[in-house]
Amino acid sequence: MTTKNTPLEKPPTETEPVAEEKHEETPFEAVASICSVLVVGLFILTFLAQNFVIPSGSMEKTLLVGDHLVVDRISLAPPSKWMPLVHYREPKRGDIVVFIKPGTIDSDGKPTILFLVKRLIGVPGDHIHLHNGVVYINGQEHPFPYAKTTDETNFTPFLDEFPSIPPIGNGDPNTGTPDAWANEFPSHIVDGDLVVPEGKFFMMGDNRHDSLDSRYWGFVPRENVMGRPLFNYWSFVTPEHQYDETGVGSNVAWMAHVALHFFTDTRWKRTLHLTR
Repeated sequence: MTTKNTPLEKPPTETEPVAEEKHEETPFEAVASICSVLVVGLFILTFLAQNFVIPSGSMEKTLLVGDHLVVDRISLAPPSKWMPLVHYREPKRGDIVVFIKPGTIDSDGKPTILFLVKRLIGVPGDHIHLHNGVVYINGQEHPFPYAKTTDETNFTPFLDEFPSIPPIGNGDPNTGTPDAWANEFPSHIVDGDLVVPEGKFFMMGDNRHDSLDSRYWGFVPRENVMGRPLFNYWSFVTPEHQYDETGVGSNVAWMAHVALHFFTDTRWKRTLHLTR
């Protein structure tokens, strides 16, 4: 009898699922992730956008005390070769602008940085004067309808007939007309108009009678322009000069007030309100 060799059949094998190996984040990786987020956020806040809080009523009713703005720091910045794809443009008449107040000094007589927000009224070469509170630029009336109007109750000759009455220096650029501007002022007057020099801008607040602006302390250099507000991301009912308080007790009390009245005192209708 002969036997026939047949190949042995291999027993069927089941494919065992490969267990996924879970990788737990190490403390070092967690710190690195947080640092990455902080670096990106710091870059955005330093070079692209910045938070700005309105501390005074000089721009009412356009901007209110307690408005929190996102400021575009790119489009009005001097053009940069390392960001060639970014759209740059020069500040133009009518822009709301955030800038560094020129010639600001502290109580010790040292230069300091003070950020302001005003409306750009005059560009280099413009001839400006005000009559009865109405702005005239190069001989043409520019009413600026968003600005607070002048009437018999708030008429002030120095402000509303500018520059017919020369400023008088008081040596304090933080509270009034600095001596430097009072001395420089006559050299910019031509036929009753104030002429904006090259590389400078003339700024005014929309609340014309409650605004320390270029009428008091002079022109803003181009390099002082920091950006323009884009929109209001949060607005909270805030007393005038609240942000001037520096004491720890005052700040703690204000933080508690915000926490208790967040929903009732937030101006919800101004949330994401575009700045114009």
